[in-house]
Amino acid sequence: MKLYILNNMDELNFFEKCYEVAKLIPSGRVTSYGAIAKYLGAARSARMVGWAMNASHGNIEIPAHRVVNRKGLLTGKHHFEGKNLMQQLLENEGVVIIDSQIQEFEKVFWDPSKELSL
Repeated sequence: MKLYILNNMDELNFFEKCYEVAKLIPSGRVTSYGAIAKYLGAARSARMVGWAMNASHGNIEIPAHRVVNRKGLLTGKHHFEGKNLMQQLLENEGVVIIDSQIQEFEKVFWDPSKELSL
């Protein structure tokens, strides 16, 4: 099933586009910086997606904790308040994490390119 996001994506800057995609990640699922970048047509901009997620931590509407690296590592965890907040938020949603690595990553991975249409 594909979901459809905002029609006015052309009016948003890159960070805002990242936030709109992140808001659609289902609870208990994760995606990667690169998957968001690819979906937005900027496949080589995974690092910029990371910067966007890091800049969003003051906004509780953006579930930045659901965005991880392409291997399922919690590489952004240092940008969250507290020692293990990113991990705690994911575990509260049922995601199993050992040593900052999401377990069964393939099962919880959410690919916006397969789920969304621009």
